[in-house]
Amino acid sequence: MDKIIKVFAAASVSNVGPGFDIFGYALNDIGDTITMSKRTDSAIDISCPGFNLPTNPNENVAGVALQAMLDRLESMQGFNLAISKNVLPGSGLGSSASSAAAAVFGANELLGNPFTKTELVEFAMAGEALVSGKPHADNVAPSLLGGFVLVRSYEPLDVAKLQYPKELITVIIHPQIEVKTSYAKEILPKEIPLALAVKQWGNIAGLVSGLATSNFDLIRNSLKDVIIEPVRSHLIPGFYDLQNIALTNGALGCSISGSGPSVFALCVGEEIAEKIETGFGSVYDKLEIDYKIYRSFINDEGTKLIS
Repeated sequence: MDKIIKVFAAASVSNVGPGFDIFGYALNDIGDTITMSKRTDSAIDISCPGFNLPTNPNENVAGVALQAMLDRLESMQGFNLAISKNVLPGSGLGSSASSAAAAVFGANELLGNPFTKTELVEFAMAGEALVSGKPHADNVAPSLLGGFVLVRSYEPLDVAKLQYPKELITVIIHPQIEVKTSYAKEILPKEIPLALAVKQWGNIAGLVSGLATSNFDLIRNSLKDVIIEPVRSHLIPGFYDLQNIALTNGALGCSISGSGPSVFALCVGEEIAEKIETGFGSVYDKLEIDYKIYRSFINDEGTKLIS
């Protein structure tokens, strides 16, 4: 009987304040699981019980990412993939990235690991391009590599894991509404005033330095998005109420995860996290919008075999 493996790929928070398309971090215990095995033919068979997702490998992010990897290897190997999704598509938590990351990681394992985890990022990005129209790595890179990741360059692709305080806790609220990634990108400004860009660059540099030195005041002063957040915030009901609650209760920062609608707060200490979690819930209870709340330390391991 052919080997059957099960792979877990973490969900992720991307953009992370000022770091549009360049910052992301992985979450604990939130993500997708794929059960995989090799086939005796070249077909890629995909199932996703409980979700109305495409099973055609040319229309599924896992299938597209996997095919990009097979093309590089010039391989005709086929696979069976059973995807168990734990984060809804369109959540802003890297749902598609989790599936793509798990698929390429699992295939790499079954083929004897011809690629490193970092090399797998490029293939997983092909799956991201299917849903967003552009290959970006700020979800797939942390999902695969774990930790807090910087995408320094896309051409050529260059990603690096950043140092960060291990006591950081993130609280995330996911209102059960959908924000299409393609639309969220479509509404972004095409030109940015130089003064605003300089402010954003300063926040990016400050956040990297604050993370590396555990300077929480610097993190707090830098975890601000002056370009993307003002445009996308109107897509998320109660966004500024959430942000006010987070900052009032001691969060280092609070912004939109990915293209939304999820909103994240970074903080230090379980007591602060609990207050933010309660406050987040109260906002959507009043708005009568269903939601899910997650609390997590940053997952430093990334995609892994679980059996």
